[in-house]
Amino acid sequence: MDTPITPWRAPLFWRAAQVLARAAVGLLGRLEVSGDVPEPLRHGPLVLAANHISPFDPVVLAAACRARGVAPRIMATGGLFRTPVLGALMRHAGHIRVDRGTTSVHQALENAAAAVAGGSVVLVYPEGRIGLDPGMWPERGKTGTARLAFASGAAVVPVAQWGSHEVLPYRAPKGLLRGVARALVRRPVIKVHFGAPVALRDLHPGTPGAARRATDRIIDAITDDLAPLRPDEPDRPRHVDPGRPLDTSRAHRRPAG
Repeated sequence: MDTPITPWRAPLFWRAAQVLARAAVGLLGRLEVSGDVPEPLRHGPLVLAANHISPFDPVVLAAACRARGVAPRIMATGGLFRTPVLGALMRHAGHIRVDRGTTSVHQALENAAAAVAGGSVVLVYPEGRIGLDPGMWPERGKTGTARLAFASGAAVVPVAQWGSHEVLPYRAPKGLLRGVARALVRRPVIKVHFGAPVALRDLHPGTPGAARRATDRIIDAITDDLAPLRPDEPDRPRHVDPGRPLDTSRAHRRPAG
């Protein structure tokens, strides 16, 4: 008889930090959260897959998840964990370290799979970086998110966001004060939408190309959910960050319409 999974419980510190994130986003912009996370999935096991457009994204997503009663563990770059105080706080909150470009990067996927299998909600960025697409549409994703879903058997909920790029520039902390000051005055609308779980059950781990097809479905779902958030900016964003480099080498096919 299988032993029921006991969902991971977010530390009080992390739940308090989400409240502070909600306050910070409310100070710098106007947060609009739409869609929902199905009640049975809110406490895990679950993978949240979000597009990545700004260094401010973790704060925005922490606030949006708080609005939907979700306390995710975030897969974050190893550089944050090496920061003396912040690193300790992130470890205490249960977040998962990703050392990109090193031989230990695969350990992050194993740790995330164990976390999800143990009943956690894990938030990932399938693109693997802040996107550099000229139109700020989701780039072709890395297959790690799909492999995480296959390894854990958890549902994947796409999360589309728009507006956080108007708060912090790509090269933050360079330009941080200017970006914050502008946001305090303009208070941009920051939108987050939780979509329907992505259908992946017909794909089988180990089958050639399965991870790639699953990844494309996840990116397609994020793109579909992002389009209604930026109806007046279908091709290029109105707010252009001059410090953001452009890269079309990882452009993803956008669904028609």
